[in-house]
Amino acid sequence: QIQTDGDHFLRDLRKDLQKSIGFDAIMRVRTSTGFRATDFFGAVHMNNTTDIEMAAVDCDKAVTVEFKHDDTLGEDTGALIQCALLYTTIGGQRRLRVHNLSLNCSSQLSELYKSCETDALINFFAKSAYRAILTQPVKNVREILVNQTAHMLACYRKNCASPSAVSQLILPDSMKVLPVYMNSLMKTSPLVGSTELPTDERAHQRQSLMTMGVEETQLLLYPRLLPLHNIDPGSEAVPAPVRCSEERLLDSGMFLLENGHSMFLWLGQASPPDLTQNLFNVPSLAHLQDNTCVLPELDNLLSKKIHSIISELLEKRPNSMKLQIVRQRDKPEMVFRQFLVEDKGLHGGASYVDFLCYVHREIRQLLT
Repeated sequence: QIQTDGDHFLRDLRKDLQKSIGFDAIMRVRTSTGFRATDFFGAVHMNNTTDIEMAAVDCDKAVTVEFKHDDTLGEDTGALIQCALLYTTIGGQRRLRVHNLSLNCSSQLSELYKSCETDALINFFAKSAYRAILTQPVKNVREILVNQTAHMLACYRKNCASPSAVSQLILPDSMKVLPVYMNSLMKTSPLVGSTELPTDERAHQRQSLMTMGVEETQLLLYPRLLPLHNIDPGSEAVPAPVRCSEERLLDSGMFLLENGHSMFLWLGQASPPDLTQNLFNVPSLAHLQDNTCVLPELDNLLSKKIHSIISELLEKRPNSMKLQIVRQRDKPEMVFRQFLVEDKGLHGGASYVDFLCYVHREIRQLLT
């Protein structure tokens, strides 16, 4: 396995050795009057309702906190949050790190929706759903996610949106991507409810997501799909990502897909000979070995540019990603297509368009 997994393992090991880690950590979240922290999601242990205990914590671990307001919050005073983390450094020092946060409050629903952070919201829903599947049937958890989505959007439609035809779906500007994220969440292996997916795969993804921050969750649920066939090898710019759908793929194209944990280089069956020659030093895709995971470093501008893009992505992400090279219509392409989250799921789950229509029907029922 050293030929296929050696670099992947060494990158992960190098990152783990280089980052700062705190041990035997205890975190406490305090708030001003009127609201309180009620729940915590992450790789944590709690002996009581206030102290969050972690065996180890580093820059790639996050704890999601749910707050509940019990009283009226004043717009003039706002809401204050303090997070205190007591931990031991690798050198044996006991240290305290404190973060203070002051937030504005509003009594207007329109302002609330306008300021909504959808990325943070989906992180919360993902972690709460992944914890709920330990005690509830997956089907019930999926229904709860749909109901929560419909209720949030129906509330906006009823109280904030301008009058319009009931048949028109209206989304807040700050939450336009909520349905696509929610649909993608329900197609992840822990929530899809398919017996075809290995138990260890579902358990691993569940455990990984529980420690993720907002940016990581966003990328996991909606991967970046980069078209590489038209890039300028002499430019430093990275191509803009396109939507994660089969409709965006081209028979003559080449796309790089990554979600922070997996990376694929997809090659269309009609890829130009000069592209395969410059990247793999072979005259056509037919000459590529099956299940190849190695992209050779060749002395030409295109090869150097692609390697530069891949290296930059690997450097940004907390986890190393093993590159998988996929040819169109080969058997391994089925794995790649699982990450095209706007399409219908291979193991169940609606396409984005179908899910949007379903949520719209739920909203209309709530409003009538």
